[in-house]
Amino acid sequence: MGLLQSRHCGKDIWLAFKDLCLVSPLPRSTAGIAVVTLASLYLLQVYRRKKRTTPIRGPPSPGWVFGFSKSRLNSTAATELYERWAKEYGPVYKVPGVFGSSMVILWDPKAISHFFARDTWSYNQTPFNKIALEATTGRGVLWADGESHKRQRKALNPPFTAAAIRSLTYVFHDAAHKTANAWDAEIELNQKTHCAVIDVERWMNHISLDSAGIGILSHDFGALDGNDSDVVNVLNAFGSSTHVSSNLFILAQNFPAILKLPLPRTQFTRKFRLIVGKVCEEMLLRTRKEKETGGAEQGDKSCLGLLLKAEGSGESTGLTPQEVLDEARVLLLAGFETTAVTMTWALVELAKNPDLQGKLRDECLEFGPTPSYDDLTNKLPYLDAVVNEVLRLHGPVKEIPRLAMQEDVIPLSEPMRTANGNFTESVCIPKGTVIVVPFAALNCSISMWGPDAEAFKPSRWFEGDEGTLGARENLHGYRHLMTFGDGARMCLGRLFALTEFKAVLFVLVRKFVFEMMDGPGAQIVEGLGTLPRPGVVGNAGSAPLRVRRYEV
Repeated sequence: MGLLQSRHCGKDIWLAFKDLCLVSPLPRSTAGIAVVTLASLYLLQVYRRKKRTTPIRGPPSPGWVFGFSKSRLNSTAATELYERWAKEYGPVYKVPGVFGSSMVILWDPKAISHFFARDTWSYNQTPFNKIALEATTGRGVLWADGESHKRQRKALNPPFTAAAIRSLTYVFHDAAHKTANAWDAEIELNQKTHCAVIDVERWMNHISLDSAGIGILSHDFGALDGNDSDVVNVLNAFGSSTHVSSNLFILAQNFPAILKLPLPRTQFTRKFRLIVGKVCEEMLLRTRKEKETGGAEQGDKSCLGLLLKAEGSGESTGLTPQEVLDEARVLLLAGFETTAVTMTWALVELAKNPDLQGKLRDECLEFGPTPSYDDLTNKLPYLDAVVNEVLRLHGPVKEIPRLAMQEDVIPLSEPMRTANGNFTESVCIPKGTVIVVPFAALNCSISMWGPDAEAFKPSRWFEGDEGTLGARENLHGYRHLMTFGDGARMCLGRLFALTEFKAVLFVLVRKFVFEMMDGPGAQIVEGLGTLPRPGVVGNAGSAPLRVRRYEV
């Protein structure tokens, strides 16, 4: 943190000296005085910033090379560590990283709210995220900060309103029924056992891809019909493997230029971007032609139609043609990957908890055949509770890092002891500080969700533990969860994801019973990938379940 701060100070001083020299060449003696003066100013700046910066506490580094970076990759271990450190060092603390660097962890709800209120402005994507996002999806809304992000976000809002998602609910039901029919056919082939072993992750990928294709790009990829296209293969491969070692991934966080080396992951990302970009370009070209010929009256209500409408409104308020393409990439990837992972976790949790699965099935059977958007939102309370609990325990994004673009004073909910033994009601952090909000750890925090925080317990959404409710209600995310984030970058497609999630779960749980291959006690681990997917011990990249028809 101090190294980054010094670099920023030194850069400012060097630019001032360079400008001075450009204005008028200086005699040697005068140049020497200028150097001494500027060096003194530099040291004075460093001293003043150090005096203003709050000396926060944190755990000692277990090693200079990696610090706690490897421990933080394991979300289960990280959740325990983050909460323990918050109790020991205070709700804002620093954690050692690579080569003596450090990052500041926010655990205090008031501090987190302050951070989200300034996200994209005072806090920007880290250099690592910038390079990784641009390589994957271009300079779309995920990559952008500040005014650019605000403009892009505004252009993307219309396709994701409640009214827009309401009209797409049939898409999610259709995808779920296609899946149910395919599973019925597989079960029919097994007359002896009357069940089938199904890789539910692969099928959730297909549901999510076809739903995102139709709902966002107005294009059916046909993954559920067995269409083995390039985009289906590249999206499935993108989610299932990182193609990079954990050590290299950790080093790239501090040295993002590594991402530009000709590594397998870099080459795969380039291939991914080209293939997905080609599909998006074709869909955009088709929609433009329909618009020009007047044959797309309903196209303007589609996601692509609204993107093109934003393109036509001019660069100052709308989107450039390149941004339209980048946004299409962003929406397809985000709509596919995150929802597929979460729905897979839901089926695994229901298979591990047969009683809870039965309770959910009873509610869905009693309701009726096809719930509308409003029914899914308001009239199926236990389905809502199951979905919330899966989102709490298995949010696809574990934590977010940001870079402080200027010095900031972060308020606290209550006074905190600093490294020099004083107490403070706010924390001053310097420009260049890396700030981390640990989504997964906050969602599973014992102080916020009770002693059974790590258990899958949908009933907690009805009971309401008064002892912990106050601790989390200052978190302003969806249902006090960090799963969709908060502030300017709060997940744009959350209504799309929630409606798809509920519609698919409603259809599948009514028709089928899900069981773990090795019984309810089977140990499930998070597989390595772009997002944490469930897998059985010994086969972390797959989640096969035994599926049979529900018989009344």
